[in-house]
Amino acid sequence: MRLLKILLVLIAGMILFISGAYFYFTRDLPSLGTLEEYHPNLVTNVYSHDGRIIGEFYIERRVVVPLSKVPPHLITAFLAAEDTRFFEHEGISYISILRAMFKNMLAGKVVQGGSTITQQLAKSFLSSERKLSRKVREAILAYRIEKHLTKDEILTLYLNQIYFGNGAYGVQTAAESYFGKDVHDLDLAEAALLAGLPKAPSKYSPYASMELARKRQEFVLERMVEEGFITAEDAGKAASKKLKLRPRKTDSLGIAPYFTENIRIYLEEKYGQEALYKGGLEVHTTLDVEAQRAANIAVRDG
Repeated sequence: MRLLKILLVLIAGMILFISGAYFYFTRDLPSLGTLEEYHPNLVTNVYSHDGRIIGEFYIERRVVVPLSKVPPHLITAFLAAEDTRFFEHEGISYISILRAMFKNMLAGKVVQGGSTITQQLAKSFLSSERKLSRKVREAILAYRIEKHLTKDEILTLYLNQIYFGNGAYGVQTAAESYFGKDVHDLDLAEAALLAGLPKAPSKYSPYASMELARKRQEFVLERMVEEGFITAEDAGKAASKKLKLRPRKTDSLGIAPYFTENIRIYLEEKYGQEALYKGGLEVHTTLDVEAQRAANIAVRDG
């Protein structure tokens, strides 16, 4: 009888401990409603009278696109590089964790992570601190995300949320920043390069080191071949293709700084900072770009 009482006390203690730990790790996690009604930081664009961009205001430069606009080879490039079992797991891939541990042990250092795409998405909504508690919170949030969102919804959030370096958030802005084109126009070589960036955007940026960017691109292409997404011939052609970096250029952007600054002041007073820098407003003005350009030249030439 005494043994039974001790056992019951131990069970009760374990339940209280687990409940307390769960409450501690989940007390301030983002609500799933926040994720379901995704409202990321967007760019406010200011346009001339004929629809040309003359100004931008933002905290994070991001343009949100639906999954239907993302080419299939870009999606499979991300799956190959980051999470091949994405459509099979429920937020956490224990196979990937074990595989990463094994490869890290063989290398004697951290060469591969075991985080899923869902965990990486969860991480983007949490603090960047490197602590075990954050990893636990990340895993809990990833599990919750999987239970409340479809795989396509998770992919859409992930591809629009992640950072690619060079001030670009999301695949559309990354396509513009590195290749000067819309995301749906990316070829396999460009897609593989972009898919390799989120692991370490500053390290693998082609602007910083084309050699490292190419090595990472080749890794992504090799993984795509291993997973059967593309053929070895496709990978070889993509790896040998010369990449042309063409950052987005808008000749009308910044042509009238005093004009756009007055617009910024007006927008901030009328709508507030939140809407101005995060709301993705579209502001249409009366400014004539060619007339402004001629005026700028006249002032410069005296």
